[in-house]
Amino acid sequence: MRIKSLMQGLSSALLALAVSACSEISFYEVNPPEDLQDRIDAANPPSSGDGDVEEIILVNTIVGADDCSAAWWTAFSDYFAIPAGKMLKVEFVNHSSGAGNWNNWNLVVTTPYERDAEGYSEYFVLRSDAYGWGNSDYNAAMIGHDYQDLDGDGDIWNDFRNVMQGASVLLQVDHSTTGNAFVTVRNTSADGTVTFTETYQQPVAATGDIWAFLVADGSYFEMKKAYLTPSEVTSIEDQEPVSVSVSGYPETIEVGDTDFWGDATAIVTFEDGSFQQIGYDDLSFNVPDLTTPGVKTIVYSYAKTKLGNPGTPVAGYYNIEVVNPAAEIEAHATAYIIGGAKYVTLSPANVVVNAVYADGSTMQLSTSQYSVDFKDGKVVYEGIPGTYEDAYTVSYQAAEGLVEIAGDLVIAESLLPAQTEIVGAEDFSSAWLTVFSNVWNVKPGESQSVSMTLSSDNLENWHSPSVQLIASDDTEYATVRMDNYGWGTGYDGIVTPVSDWNFDVFASQLDGSSVSVTVANNGDGKVSVRYYVISADGTPHYQYYDGIAVDASDLNFRIATEHASLKFD
Repeated sequence: MRIKSLMQGLSSALLALAVSACSEISFYEVNPPEDLQDRIDAANPPSSGDGDVEEIILVNTIVGADDCSAAWWTAFSDYFAIPAGKMLKVEFVNHSSGAGNWNNWNLVVTTPYERDAEGYSEYFVLRSDAYGWGNSDYNAAMIGHDYQDLDGDGDIWNDFRNVMQGASVLLQVDHSTTGNAFVTVRNTSADGTVTFTETYQQPVAATGDIWAFLVADGSYFEMKKAYLTPSEVTSIEDQEPVSVSVSGYPETIEVGDTDFWGDATAIVTFEDGSFQQIGYDDLSFNVPDLTTPGVKTIVYSYAKTKLGNPGTPVAGYYNIEVVNPAAEIEAHATAYIIGGAKYVTLSPANVVVNAVYADGSTMQLSTSQYSVDFKDGKVVYEGIPGTYEDAYTVSYQAAEGLVEIAGDLVIAESLLPAQTEIVGAEDFSSAWLTVFSNVWNVKPGESQSVSMTLSSDNLENWHSPSVQLIASDDTEYATVRMDNYGWGTGYDGIVTPVSDWNFDVFASQLDGSSVSVTVANNGDGKVSVRYYVISADGTPHYQYYDGIAVDASDLNFRIATEHASLKFD
């Protein structure tokens, strides 16, 4: 035994010291720490004997506070670099607060840059409870698991939480040279009787390194071992396409305009459930006569496998209306403020643009058909009712040339009821999803703005307002927070948040901030949400979300918060 050898060596050394000192010989009992063997094993990971195992020395052996108090994105493991053709294996013990399914391990796979460095980008985040998010290649359908209802009560998650408490975890990330990452995680209960497995795969860079790290969230980890072994996936089975769909195409074009594609994108789905975004050049088209007015059907097809080989064709279609050239365009914009909101933030959704044809008929254009430039680049107006002349310029590319007009902005008091009460306990004790504002409706082509003063404990970024976009039956389209983070069916894989926050000081500056929120309904199934924030020190900031997918005819929003208090104007 290695421990026995170490003890024999220590005993010999002590005896030699006693004799050389010419003093009375005393005998000492050496009691090694209980985890000495674990420490030795951690420094000597398993090896096949041919050098194919590469040890990784762990710096952070405990990740997260041992009382499971670590909040999301505050406690991290070491970074683990995974070269192409290698598999990362990490062994650790998972501890959880047990409050939620997500209060366990979380895996993040990224480009090879530190979190705050330029070039940092996440391929995906995979949670232990079969949930995640990521870049455009992220596909929730690729998450697999064998979590079971062990106690027969119809709920797998109470059993999951029990198994994860003190579970021994073996996490493997295989960086295949095929350009994919394959994740397999085995969670074994503390008593060794139950093992739950979760899997995921996604395209990543085929060469160079990818990085991975763990994040605690109401959890902590005892890190035991980390090492690299050769990749086990050197080739992947080719997959046939099963469907292809196109979105973002123009709804109308003028006679003489042959661009039926515009800024559209296409998604092809394969047999294994994975998908890829493709472009115009990847498709074949059957294009009808576009020289006469009317509704035309564009038929498209795709005929390549996942690996780019000739495959079984899949097809789809969309309709586009060809109209006579517009004689002119007209525009108007109205922004509504709720309860005397201090500021109105504008977006193209505030501007309704109609094409006027030679016969006098009109048709509303979609926001993808024109661009709006606000006067002097101004996108924030003080919430003072009235008409602001020439507040913006609309540019429309007609078949016969570029058309530009200036338009006025009307700021009006909303007919919707103001929020008169304070939302959130003033001692900051309100938990998430326990306090809400009124629910306000936003009609197509309109926006609603509401202002509030934020009181916060300044402890976490998310102790601030969150906008929830919902349907009339309370179905959630998306939730978008003030701190550059969101989720939901209308958000995941669709929206890229934009802000000018400095997150080194964000949380410390929350208390006393003046916050205005504008929700703008484009009328075409897309919504924008803009936060305009003036910190207590008078510094302005913004947080912007654009392109959230909703049912434009049924859009409502409300404000939620946690461990904060909102006083509405």
